[in-house]
Amino acid sequence: MMSNRFTDALFQLIRSLEKAEKRHFKLYIKRSSAKEDLKIIQLFDALDKMPDYDEKILLKKLPSITKPQLANLKTHLYKQLLASLRLVKNAENIDLQLSEQLDYARLLYNKGLKLQSLKILEKVKEVAKANHKFNYLAQVISLEKKIETLHITRSTLEKTEVLTIEATNISGHIDRVTKLSNLALLLYRWYVKNGHARNEQDETGIKEFFTNNLPSNPETITDFYERLYLYQSYCWYAFIRQDFLMYYRYSRKWIDLFDAEPFMITVETGHYVKGMHNLLNAHFDLRNYSEFETTLRKFEAFAKTPAATLHDNFRIHTFVYINNARINQHLMLGTFRQGLSLVRYIEEKQDEYALYIDRHRVLVFNYKIATLYFGSEEYDTSIDYLQKIINGPIDLRIDLQCYARLLHLIAHYELGNFDLIEYLIKSVYRFMAKMENLTVIEEAMFKFLRNSFKVSPRKLKPELEKFLDTIIQFEKSRFETRAFAYLDIISWVESKVYNRSVSSIIQEKVSKSKRSEG
Repeated sequence: MMSNRFTDALFQLIRSLEKAEKRHFKLYIKRSSAKEDLKIIQLFDALDKMPDYDEKILLKKLPSITKPQLANLKTHLYKQLLASLRLVKNAENIDLQLSEQLDYARLLYNKGLKLQSLKILEKVKEVAKANHKFNYLAQVISLEKKIETLHITRSTLEKTEVLTIEATNISGHIDRVTKLSNLALLLYRWYVKNGHARNEQDETGIKEFFTNNLPSNPETITDFYERLYLYQSYCWYAFIRQDFLMYYRYSRKWIDLFDAEPFMITVETGHYVKGMHNLLNAHFDLRNYSEFETTLRKFEAFAKTPAATLHDNFRIHTFVYINNARINQHLMLGTFRQGLSLVRYIEEKQDEYALYIDRHRVLVFNYKIATLYFGSEEYDTSIDYLQKIINGPIDLRIDLQCYARLLHLIAHYELGNFDLIEYLIKSVYRFMAKMENLTVIEEAMFKFLRNSFKVSPRKLKPELEKFLDTIIQFEKSRFETRAFAYLDIISWVESKVYNRSVSSIIQEKVSKSKRSEG
């Protein structure tokens, strides 16, 4: 039933509207009394009341509208909704304001009022420069040059020279921003598809791609957007390679950029939110317990500000990233059972935001929730969440697909489902080998699980100790630690060797670490 929601763009748009936006649309459309406009209000009301999109039911509710008319009316309603939203959101968005002023300048120019047009363009230029909006600056200067070239405006020679210099500088800036944003996007895409670098081949490929696409002199970059995309590129590059210290340094630079120009938080809220998410991830990966707590509190406080609650996008992203961080904090501290208190709220919000949350986020939540249940020794429920990943498509996050299967196997081992385990070992091993996702850790894991069938429970402890000795030496090895980033196998094996819970093992490590920090 849920899939119906995604079949119709107009229905999606109506579902995304807030009460104030719906009210504004009604007032906006009623100013016109055309028959067609009254029909689109009927269509709007009918769609607004539908839980899911169904064209047959819709036509029954609207007997005055025939099926051939419906497509045209839907197109008309969609355009009118966007026009209404533009009016209501204009004051909130610098891009919409600049776009509107540019439109006014073009209208005045087309009316022959060239000097009035140039006056508006001067104001637009000031606002665009103040907000680092170089794409708009390029459009302003393009129109200014057109007016100066085609008409006698009595502008000074000095002004026309300045225009040509500005045009050249902006062109260079836009070119650098395009290259850097492309680099950041392609690195992020690589991560979403593959996860962390699996081996030397991945590492070499990413390194070559990164260095070939990096500007020759990144240290000379001073503009906000150029630096933003440069830091993002370094972030993804470091994260893919599991260079968590570099990842932290560039996540910090990303947020420092906004802290130095706080007004840019309202201009580029989405990038700020993403930066906070990356900074929290970096603290998690480095086990910076106190910095994690401080950053999370700062992020939670930001989530209540007008900038964060202005748009659906920002509300949804802050929800996703803050709750991802809250789960990470419980995983990091070994407080799995307390972490389970988040699950109901997260799932209710996921249902509420079902139209907007992408599959990648759902996949990550399912894996992290499964890990909370595993750490709480609720293995059956952990398996339920892992099945959602295992039975879904495998076009995203190959790494999570692999570790979901491995955690699923270990959960069955904990439950003593030995009739299943022999089959699962072969199946999971084949899957991970096919995906080129086997490190020394996983090889050792499969070897231990196979051998555990052959020994009596009395002889199992020496096998576990041998397994622990094998994997603990790889704790600092970069390619092998990928396994530990998804699954704290060392703490799990230690819990078996010392006959204690995984949470108590992790909590003891946290206490030791905090004592050594203090």
